[in-house]
Amino acid sequence: MGKSFDQYASAYDAWFLDNRNVLYSEVNLVASTLRDAGRVLSVGCGSGLFEKILREEYGITITDGIEPSTGMAEIARKRGLKVTLATAEEADFGHETYDTLLFNGTPSYIGDLAGVVRKAYDALPTGGRIILIDVPKESSYGILYNLAKALGTWDHPLLEGCYPPDPYPIELVKAAAWRTTAEKVSLLEAAGFRDLTFAQTLTAHPLYSNVEEEQPQPGYGKGDYVAVTAYKR
Repeated sequence: MGKSFDQYASAYDAWFLDNRNVLYSEVNLVASTLRDAGRVLSVGCGSGLFEKILREEYGITITDGIEPSTGMAEIARKRGLKVTLATAEEADFGHETYDTLLFNGTPSYIGDLAGVVRKAYDALPTGGRIILIDVPKESSYGILYNLAKALGTWDHPLLEGCYPPDPYPIELVKAAAWRTTAEKVSLLEAAGFRDLTFAQTLTAHPLYSNVEEEQPQPGYGKGDYVAVTAYKR
């Protein structure tokens, strides 16, 4: 997975910057989960694009990140993050070092998510939180992505007229394995997390998700980008 993002690091940033309303709809969602978050570790921080925007425009400072892609990590460091080069499975989350472990857009790229969630539970202090934010497998985007992944391309008659004019790079689609919201809930509860809350954005069809910037809504029944927050009690 890291190799995919090494090769397409610039394409990742370019896609988000070309799809500004999608980007800011997602940033608004992330920001809404980080109220009183304490010290935050961003697991899979990518290029640090979200963290840069959160710091400069929302007053939310995240200083530490973990990222397996050297290309992405280099960009994130230039944006002011202290980045450890490692996968989520390999990384040390510290012992009660962080109050919040943020996984923004990364759960689909973590093979052993169950093991990582258990490790997060052990690392967090009592009252700490984990935040899993991603495209749910059952959502419109999730279904489109899985179809494009199965076909190996966006350029196919079955997808014609159904996806955005500037779709997510197919190479990054191929590298992902999306999970349903129910699967993530099950993993969190099995690890011992409690008091789960949900928020969502990108509620329009993917064809129209970049038309306007959205504010997050509670729940997870209609959004294509969903945050699940859970606490260690």
